Amino acid sequence: MLYIVATPIGNLGEITYRAVEVLSSVEYILCEDTRTSKVLLNKYDIKTRCVSYHKFNENEKVQSIINDLNDGKDIALVSDAGMPGISDPGNILVNKLKENNLSYTVVSGPSALINAFVLSGYPTPFTFIGFLPEKTSAKKKLLDEVSRYNSTLIFYISPHNLTDTFDLLSKSLGDRECAVVREISKMFEEVVFTTLENGYDGMEKGEFVLVVKASENEENTLNNMDIASHVKYYMDMGYDKNTAIKMVAKDRGVKKNDIYQATLDKK
Repeated sequence: MLYIVATPIGNLGEITYRAVEVLSSVEYILCEDTRTSKVLLNKYDIKTRCVSYHKFNENEKVQSIINDLNDGKDIALVSDAGMPGISDPGNILVNKLKENNLSYTVVSGPSALINAFVLSGYPTPFTFIGFLPEKTSAKKKLLDEVSRYNSTLIFYISPHNLTDTFDLLSKSLGDRECAVVREISKMFEEVVFTTLENGYDGMEKGEFVLVVKASENEENTLNNMDIASHVKYYMDMGYDKNTAIKMVAKDRGVKKNDIYQATLDKK
């Protein structure tokens, strides 16, 4: 069994009893950075062997992990902090386990995006974006898409990209309210409420999550879409087609059958 284990994002006391039990009992622990993980493991006197597993070697490591799981070994996967697989290594391994019908589970715990969203006080639904792509063209394509989302948007940002990111988001999304959340659950945790145009002028050091409130004019933007695009907008958020049609009908104040018929006419 593979155990995907969430670890503290700041205060090392924020770990579950189950996480400690699992990390103590498995054959070995896959770590994004073994030096970082050992700080946590030493605090709880966990002697389990650590094995390096990060974005630069995860493809080459996968087969040996599958072999060990097939041999009946229990293995844990951790990232440097938070939940593996969310802007951290994990997705490739999970998908390989699915392909090979191997068992895995999640050991619940902290996630920076959830903490930041709660601290912002902004409404649901929210859309997690994570880190923006490195290529300018990919950034533009992504932001063109999410600018139409009627939801709170959550971004991870590197400290050295703060100013450029605020400028880019302001141009792409308009001047929206936002919350800059820094150093979650650590000694210098802070939440700064600002706007995308005003930016952030605090300490550019540590781990940052940017929570951007949905545009107050978003409803008008949705209703200016053609019906097919409006339905696709909700389907892209994960809703099935029937639910998306109901939501579009509600947005536009028309009958569900009218929307359904319009999608058939479009085809």
